[in-house]
Amino acid sequence: MTTKEKMSSNRRSAIVVGVLYIVATVAGVLTLAPLGALLEGPGILANAAANENRMIVLALLELTMAVAVAGVAFMIYPVLVRSADTTIKEGLALWYVGTRIAEGTILIVAIIATLSIMSLSQEFIQAGGPDAPFYQVGGSVLLATVDYAFMLGQSVFCIGALMLYYLLFQSKIVPRWLSVWGFIAAPLMFVAGLSLMVTGDPNSTFSTVLYAPMALQEMVFAVWLIVKGFSPSSTASETATYA
Repeated sequence: MTTKEKMSSNRRSAIVVGVLYIVATVAGVLTLAPLGALLEGPGILANAAANENRMIVLALLELTMAVAVAGVAFMIYPVLVRSADTTIKEGLALWYVGTRIAEGTILIVAIIATLSIMSLSQEFIQAGGPDAPFYQVGGSVLLATVDYAFMLGQSVFCIGALMLYYLLFQSKIVPRWLSVWGFIAAPLMFVAGLSLMVTGDPNSTFSTVLYAPMALQEMVFAVWLIVKGFSPSSTASETATYA
């Protein structure tokens, strides 16, 4: 592959990664908060049964996010490896892919729990909406599974983000201020996710404030990749090394 072809490949990868970042972030925002609002209160199963179509849409959004986060890793991995000048950096690039695959897998658990809430809600309605602890406890457990799956997925994401932004900072294939921003925002998001164990609310004001820096950084990062791509100077040095 010539230098020009490699640069063109990196440009296409940057655009795809940027689009996938936007898709994953938007899908996440459109899923977690609406799901909590839809099912909040003691009538989880009654609410789910009354909003079956919306539940299906939310499950599809969760699936979209799971696919997108894995896609980001696979598309950016070749770029990270080409910019790595040590075996440690190459290893971190591979570990980053692993964290995003793990994140996507954990999100599949959230999808299964969401669909299970729908299934249980239908049984609940068919039984005449009985005041049975089994149904109510089952609905609460499944909703908690969704919340904690998101929390665990976000925690894994934050670990991977630290690896990614370290590699980006070292390689300079994007502006270093973007990498520093992400490196600072990732621990804040990690704390926001863990706050669920204290507040019991994945959409608390505290967690929302801590999520904001990473959500904004990802959108700026995504737009930068779509508009600017990876640094031409860094790309040129990489392609010269691997030519």
